[in-house]
Amino acid sequence: MTTSDVRTALIEQVLGNAADPHWRERLAGASVDTLALDQWEAQKNRLRKATVGGVEVAVSLDRAARLRDGDVLRWDPDRNAAVVARIELGEVMVIDLAPLYGLAPQELARTAVELGHALGNQHWPAVIKGSRVFVPLTVDRKVTSAVMKTHNLPGVVCEFVPGSEVTPFLAPHEARRLFGGAAEASHTHDDPR
Repeated sequence: MTTSDVRTALIEQVLGNAADPHWRERLAGASVDTLALDQWEAQKNRLRKATVGGVEVAVSLDRAARLRDGDVLRWDPDRNAAVVARIELGEVMVIDLAPLYGLAPQELARTAVELGHALGNQHWPAVIKGSRVFVPLTVDRKVTSAVMKTHNLPGVVCEFVPGSEVTPFLAPHEARRLFGGAAEASHTHDDPR
């Protein structure tokens, strides 16, 4: 779909998802324009934004509806053209607690409680999987790092990774906790690390 074909599009329902076999086949030879959203925009059921191709899209979904990556928003069979939502997940702070396993039980408990307090005090959602804690960045990375440094938790190691690298290890309810429904893990398996 080019800008000259359609200037604005009202989207009141999702037609399907590009990952579904029916749509995957249909979109294989189609002209696909992308509505690029971040994880916070994807949670809105009402928004207005231009696609990559310059089409102004007004999304007006049911109150409980949320967009998912790959949702087909518009299909023009005459032009063999579609508008598909692409959702960019934000970064996730991954806290590795494995280095703490060698500590005395009292020290391990103290550090875990202090970490819980630090995360809770910031109202940051978290998911714990094995020895790692996943926390979505809701503020700038520098601010998140400063908060962690302020609490000075010896042995607690943090790194920042793209959200898309985390989702394969999450159950659907865990992905919703981190990304507000913008991503749902298609499967869960044990982390090889």
